[in-house]
Amino acid sequence: MKEKIFSFYTLAFFLVIPNMSFAQTYTGTIRGKVIDTETKSPIVGATVMVLDTKLGSTTNTEGAFNIQNIPVGSYSVRVNFIGYLPLTKTDIIVRSQRTTEVEVEIIETSLESNEVVVTAGYFNERPDEPTSVTSMSYEEIRRAPGSGGDVSRIILGLPSLAKVNDQSNSLIVRGGSPTENAFFIDGIEVPNINHFPTQGATGGPIGIINVDLINDVTFSAGGFPATYGDKLSSVMELSLREGNKEKYDTQLDLNFAGFGGTAEGPFSGGGSFLLSMRRSYLDLLVKTIDIGTSIVPTYGDVNFKATYPLSSKHTVSILDIFSDDHNNPDAAAAVENKMIFYGNQDIYENTAGITWRALWNNNIYSAASLSYSFSKYKEDWFETNSDVHIVRNRSYEGAIQFRSTMHFKIDDRNTIEAGIEGKNLSNEYDNAYSAYTDALGDSTAQFIFNDNPGARKIGAYVNYIFNPFSRLTLTFGSRWDYFSFNKASVFSPRLAALYQLSELTSLKASTGIYFQDIPLLLLAQNETNKNLKTPRAVHYIIGIDHLLTESTKLSVEVYQKDYDSFPLDPSQPSLFVMDELFYRYGFFFNHNSLTDKGKAMSRGVEIMLQKKLAQNFYGLASASYSTVRYRGDDGVWRNRVFDNRIIFSIEGGYKPNSEWEFSARWIFAGGVPYTPLDIAASQALNRDVLDQTRINAARMPDYHSLNIRADKRFHFVNSNMVTYLSIWNAYNRKNVASYF
Repeated sequence: MKEKIFSFYTLAFFLVIPNMSFAQTYTGTIRGKVIDTETKSPIVGATVMVLDTKLGSTTNTEGAFNIQNIPVGSYSVRVNFIGYLPLTKTDIIVRSQRTTEVEVEIIETSLESNEVVVTAGYFNERPDEPTSVTSMSYEEIRRAPGSGGDVSRIILGLPSLAKVNDQSNSLIVRGGSPTENAFFIDGIEVPNINHFPTQGATGGPIGIINVDLINDVTFSAGGFPATYGDKLSSVMELSLREGNKEKYDTQLDLNFAGFGGTAEGPFSGGGSFLLSMRRSYLDLLVKTIDIGTSIVPTYGDVNFKATYPLSSKHTVSILDIFSDDHNNPDAAAAVENKMIFYGNQDIYENTAGITWRALWNNNIYSAASLSYSFSKYKEDWFETNSDVHIVRNRSYEGAIQFRSTMHFKIDDRNTIEAGIEGKNLSNEYDNAYSAYTDALGDSTAQFIFNDNPGARKIGAYVNYIFNPFSRLTLTFGSRWDYFSFNKASVFSPRLAALYQLSELTSLKASTGIYFQDIPLLLLAQNETNKNLKTPRAVHYIIGIDHLLTESTKLSVEVYQKDYDSFPLDPSQPSLFVMDELFYRYGFFFNHNSLTDKGKAMSRGVEIMLQKKLAQNFYGLASASYSTVRYRGDDGVWRNRVFDNRIIFSIEGGYKPNSEWEFSARWIFAGGVPYTPLDIAASQALNRDVLDQTRINAARMPDYHSLNIRADKRFHFVNSNMVTYLSIWNAYNRKNVASYF
């Protein structure tokens, strides 16, 4: 049989409110700060202009500016300062009687004034991290069609991300599995930013971060610097904005995913806070209209940030990200909805931390953070056709982490970054896995996993950024990591280069070695696993960027990733253990012994055309072709389950005025590989059994889907409202999620 994904419609009702003729008299404020991208020191005397108006300001001794009495609407803000590249920030929304905070980082120019005529750029460049980086502002995130307010789904239109199905927002980056991604919020690592997380991985069906709190997002799909370790594929950095420092503001939100609100306001002494609380409500709706045995998970989350300046150069911030998830499908619901398992699921996640940022002088700044994260799982799963208690999961995974980084600009040509980090893992497992048959139909014995494994991770890195001449930036990096559980010590050299051919065109390249420890949930199941090597990936990336206009950039990149030392199960020589997170619901099945002979590779070419909102149109079009394969314990190379081969996406929007906006996203992806079922063996055992003679030899139908959205803004004297209509899978494409 085929399980298909049907249309999903997200609705926010339009309110019929007359446009008042005096609406243009409503005004708001843009306030912010201009700092040096590299040193984080304030820029004094920079000119800040609100485009298409006569309004502007200059920054004071703290790099701050304040522009008042701006008519409500959407604007671009341009920042100019002698010796720095001009920068234009788009999508700055001014709301009635509210303050919009804008932080602008500008780059000191290395180009001589007689070489080129410098124009105002719309893209935040990172010379020390030139390859595979995409940045998005808050407004670009909020309005993305088909995202459902989920930051992970928003970036799924990038060419580096595989498209498998709509059930999960797992980031599958250039052939990597969902275990290979890192998330940092204001410099603090958060293990997973999704509700109903897959244990041991980083994905889930919906995000826990309220996008209304996000200032910007930077996503690196490869070649990232030595600043980050213990991940093989990608790094997502989220920056949360600060709360209103002058007055208290509140906001209410209602959409298909849930309802909630945010509150923000000042502390005495110049500090501020920002709080978001949300809860899903579909369970309440289902109970009200009594539609039978529908399965309706419930979830909620809390996001909190507080910032307090100790002085003009020292700031302390506190972060807390919490979520709770509950799912309780019973046997009747499982039968009606054709589910393989039913049971109870309760998951709690939390990350709390404090960060101290210090600007010691105009050339040295540092950031130090201390945080604690935990994930608590209470799950009981039963097989629908036998009522056998397949999985009993009582897991608690906790980590205390310390990170400290320092940036020292020696002179105009030489910069050093260095940092240390430590993590203390304290996990508790009281799990039971019933006797079962594995994916190939072989019997597995009952397995009791009752252990409290602990471990320590220590890391240190240094980056040397060198500008031998004005057009060339070289970044030499190295990193050392130690994992006490298996006493593994690894060294990771990295190199990146950016050469500015002209003001409009630049060449970029990077390479490096990356390591990632196997999750303790798998590693601690057998004492012999301590002998396994640490999985490794080597990145090779080369590309070119070209500005077609000030606000339109064309990027082309070619990459290759070579993996080795991945765990394999000799009893399943044709399968790839790390992919079980995708097709076997996590590491819930015992592996008596593992080897570290697994290899994998991915290579591809990506093209992306990005248009910023300079006037009334914005968009992003991308295409990629890639090959993703692995070598099993039998020595045979096969396609991995994330191998789309071809991906094409186009999205964009039109803003005829400051009140209306229309947008759409269309994605096409080649069908991913899958293994056909051995029908005879499946019938004999009354459960799925893969045909081991055709592992990943067949392909799903191609995926494609259209999401459209329309937004309408209303401005009142002391409040504002945004209503939208969002339609997912607008032409009802029945994309296949899986076969069973």
